Order: sequence, then C-alpha cells, then structure tokens
Amino acid sequence: MTKNDRAGQEKLRRIPAVQTVLRAIPPVGDVAPKWLKVGARQVLAEIREELRAGSELLPLEDIRRRVMCRARDLAQPRLRPVINATGILVHTNLGRSPLPPQMMAHLSAIATRYSTLEYRLQEGVRGSRHELVEGLLAELVGAEAAMVVNNNAAAVLLALSSLAPGREVIVSRGELVEIGGSFRIPEVMALSGARLVEVGATNKTHLSDYEQAIGENTALLLKVHQSNFRQVGFVESISGTELVALGKRRNVPVMEDLGSGVLLPIQLEGHVEPQVQQVVGEGMDITTFSGDKLLGGPQAGLIVGRQDLVAQMKKNPLARAVRVDKMTLAVLELVLRWYYEDRGRDLPLWRMIYMPLESIFRRSEALIAAVRERYPQASLEIESDWSEIGGGSMPGTRLKTWVVALSAQPGRLQKLESALRAASDPVIIRMNRGKLLLDLRTVFEEQDSLLSETLADALMRTEDG
Repeated sequence: MTKNDRAGQEKLRRIPAVQTVLRAIPPVGDVAPKWLKVGARQVLAEIREELRAGSELLPLEDIRRRVMCRARDLAQPRLRPVINATGILVHTNLGRSPLPPQMMAHLSAIATRYSTLEYRLQEGVRGSRHELVEGLLAELVGAEAAMVVNNNAAAVLLALSSLAPGREVIVSRGELVEIGGSFRIPEVMALSGARLVEVGATNKTHLSDYEQAIGENTALLLKVHQSNFRQVGFVESISGTELVALGKRRNVPVMEDLGSGVLLPIQLEGHVEPQVQQVVGEGMDITTFSGDKLLGGPQAGLIVGRQDLVAQMKKNPLARAVRVDKMTLAVLELVLRWYYEDRGRDLPLWRMIYMPLESIFRRSEALIAAVRERYPQASLEIESDWSEIGGGSMPGTRLKTWVVALSAQPGRLQKLESALRAASDPVIIRMNRGKLLLDLRTVFEEQDSLLSETLADALMRTEDG
C-alpha cells in the first residue's frame, strides 16, 4: 500500500458514524427523526465518495448542517407547488391546467368528508359515479350520452376495445399519431384487440381510400385530430362531415379522437381549433378528448356520443380499470358547471390566454423595480417574446408576450437557474438567447412579490459566481 493509499484510508476511518452525527443535531420540530437518519446516511455516503476523489474531510459542524439541510429537503412532499414563469400555459411537467381558487372549499370538503360518489340522495339507494357529470357533459356538447375515464388515451383504448375487438378499424396514415410518453395510436389499437387498417398516404387521404377499405369485418372508421402536430404543403384529409356521411351510407360507426377538446371558440395565428359541440353536431358517433388541456380542468378522458355505444363502454370490464376517483369528478363537475353558466373564460387557462399585453408589461416593470430595490445591480430588461399553449395543444401557434430577461455570465446563469429551482418556493424559468427569461403570463398576480423576493435572493446567493 502506498503512502497516498494509507492517507486515503485514514481519511475514510475518520468519517463519523451516523449516530455520532445524529447526536450532534438538536431536536428539530419540523423534521421527523426518520428523515434525519436517512439524510445522515446519504450525506455520509457522499462524503465517502468525495474523500476518495481527493477532498478533505469536513468538520463535524459542517456535516451536521449538511445533514439538516438534506433532512429538511427529504421531509418535503415530492409533489410541490412551483411558480411557472416559462410562459407555457398547459405545461405537462408542471401539472397542466391550474384550477381557480374558488373551487378549493368544495374540493376540500369532498376530500376530507364522505360524499355522494355512488349514492342517490333522493332515493336513498346506490348510484353510479358516471351519473355525476354525464348529464351536464352531454348537454354541454349536444350528445346523447357521456362518460369519464382517467385520460384520453384510456378513452380511446376503452372505445376501441368495446366497439371493435377482433375487428377492423380504418384510419388514415396521416393520423397515426404519437402522443406523450412515446405511445402511438397503432400500439393503443393493438392493445385494444382491434385490427388496424391504414388507408391513404402520409400527406394525402381521399374519401375513396376509406370507401374501398370497408369490408364485412369493419367495425369503425376512426379520425384522429392533429392536436399535437400540423401538416402543411401538399396535404389533404377528409373532414369529419364527409366521414360521417360515408359511415351512414355503409352503416359503420365513426369515431373522432380530438386529443385537446375545447368548448369555447379559439383562434390563434389563423389556426382554429374545432369545438367539441361542432364535432358532435357533425354527427360523429363517438368523440373523445382530454379534460386537462384546452378544457382547463383535471386530467380525464371524456367520451361523448351515441347512447348505445357509450352503454357498451360502461359495461366493458376495462371501464373499471380506467375509472376516475372522487377528486377528479369533483373538479370536473365544477369546471363543467362554469362552462354551463357561461363562466368558462374565468378559468385560469382562458384568463392567461387572453391576458392583455399591457398587464404583462406593467407587471414586468414592477418585478424589475422590486428586484432592483433589493439587488440594484441586477441586469434586467423587458423584451418581446412568445408564450405557448403547450400540452400538445394547438402546435405551432404562439401568443405575443413580454418577458423579463436576465443577463449574466454563462456560468452564473446556470447557477441562477439552479438556485431558482432549489428555492423554498421553486421558480421554473426558461433559458434562451443566453439569458434567463421570465414570462409573467403564467405567473399568478398574487405570486409577483414572492417571485421578486426569490429572484433577488438567488442573485445575491450567486453573486460570487
């Protein structure tokens, strides 16, 4: 063994035991002892690796502080609120569409008390959770029936496995989309037991392509809305109206997967998203869409359409596996009621979409002033930029916005971004053009003062960087 090896072994032997570190930590009221013990083990394991890499052993006091910081971090719930300053409205990684605070009292009562989840108060008998929102949803979109499952992929899977098991489903090659998490329509179809029949070309599909593919074993014509991508140039597709007419002539049900279903008119940069009511009105037999994208509600898959077809899906054993819980139904019912009462534009998603540019600029000015009051040398300016809908909705469309741009040396920018994420109230931003960009379109106005404090603190903590 060399002299260096012996020195290294001596360093490792001097690492304090877990119990030694724990005895040096005074009682911490807000952290359970279990987290202190786990934190001590993790920190000591890291110190062991640092010593092997050539570092010097920290004093016990420094180890104690590091363990306490780690324990407090471990004691925090993993699912935590953050400040979304990215400008992406339906941010999949950050929980998609936020809910209005006015709904929280009702949700708290449902979560902490018993409820009428599957109970009919008037008759005093068992009910069905499907009944809670079916009538309201069906009336909103003009459908005969409706049901709710845990997401739109589950809605498509349930529909296909109920209406076309072992039979053929015809779909355009240009609509064989991939959704989030690398799941693809052909894979969902294979799992359902339905057999995929591709028609047309990637860029062009004609009505005759569908017509020629229909045979004795055809169970369904499927249209998939391009909600998360766009085709431009030499392209052609069949409208829902044309496909419905063909289905009626050949006595084959027609289904459309809308992806991001929307109940209010919306047009951005010339792109118009079809409303669910419009699609149902075209005569579509089954339509599926998401609850947590352009609807502005909770994660859910919404199914609307013909009474007899929806009834088949409710009887499918798979419906039990993909059903939603009381919290999802409680949120969804409130969101649908807001639409029914013509208050849909008061939902946070729609308020952000139509937030006036003047308001964003004014708040950006106030943010810069508040930060400079605590950290005068902050290099901040307001720049023109774009917000995005996000969540695979209305791809390629943008919302003009103003951003607060923070300039610094590249190394410090990385430290600032990390410091903002590590704050007690984490801030998620984006980096572009060699700057940190904060878009207040997706920051709630009551978070502005907290954001300015957090940003100023991060600037001070990284000052030497």
